[in-house]
Amino acid sequence: MSEDASSAKPSDFDFIIGRWKVRHRRLRERLAGCHDWVEFGGQSQTTKILGGFGNLEDQYLELPEGAYRAVALRSFEAATGQWSIWWLDGRRPSVLDVPVRGGFSGGIGTFFADDRLDGQAIKIRFKWLADAGGGPEWEQAFSSDAGASWETNWIMSFTR
Repeated sequence: MSEDASSAKPSDFDFIIGRWKVRHRRLRERLAGCHDWVEFGGQSQTTKILGGFGNLEDQYLELPEGAYRAVALRSFEAATGQWSIWWLDGRRPSVLDVPVRGGFSGGIGTFFADDRLDGQAIKIRFKWLADAGGGPEWEQAFSSDAGASWETNWIMSFTR
């Protein structure tokens, strides 16, 4: 297998490579005016794939109603300088979520997608903070008004 040495491998997600403990905070209901957060633990391990142009994050989520596994698959498109991120939930192993796409600037990664929630058109935003003080942090937010306002509904904080 040969690699094109002229293609610089992206380092944007190097901060998340390895094993992590994860603290999750997730809204009980999304886009419903809910302010009730559920907190639970988890573990994560991320490895590089695609010769450095992607990575795979294996998640173990310890929800109060039962633990499950999920995977984040990330790939970098050198021509556009953008990442695509897919989520595969182990409870629905034949369905990949709509990919979010975007990139990093100043240690913050922002990624967007159009999707549906309960039949309603929404926008999705993922935000990666490479160094949120104690370690990386990921946030998910939804918008039901075409991005005019956002509801953060899931936060993951990573520690070694």
